[in-house]
Amino acid sequence: MELAFTGQVIEWRGPSPYYFVPVPEEESADIREVASLATYGWGVIPVDARIGAIEFTTSLFPKDGHYLLPLKAAVRKPQGLSAGDEVAIELTVRL
Repeated sequence: MELAFTGQVIEWRGPSPYYFVPVPEEESADIREVASLATYGWGVIPVDARIGAIEFTTSLFPKDGHYLLPLKAAVRKPQGLSAGDEVAIELTVRL
């Protein structure tokens, strides 16, 4: 399953700050339809993602009926991304 969307970078300030992009409602609904085929536990969904020229592998985190795409420093820093920035994302759910 391939998806493309834009979203705003948010910062989660837990014991270790981390950055995410919330997956919009429509795309989250599409992912929920295949979640049982894709998840490997705890509801996380393995994906291949691309932001700009950077491709990376990660897992979406379920949150309040939606999903969060985690952004590692190796993805954010080369592109100068920080909280509040709008980003275009291409995402492939690994089934």
